[in-house]
Amino acid sequence: MSRVLRHVKTFLVEEDGPTAVEYAVMLAAILMGVIATIGSVGAASGGLWGRSNTELQAHGF
Repeated sequence: MSRVLRHVKTFLVEEDGPTAVEYAVMLAAILMGVIATIGSVGAASGGLWGRSNTELQAHGF
């Protein structure tokens, strides 16, 4: 058996591989949630600052 196949077999038999995949999936889900939250907060705050700027300009500032 070649060295590469032994490494693949060891990787599949041990529990480190599936655990690493589970952690990667959880990390991806968390990152997607964080990115969505940042986008939502950014859009809301952008609208807030835009309205503030419009009001200030309307009053001569």
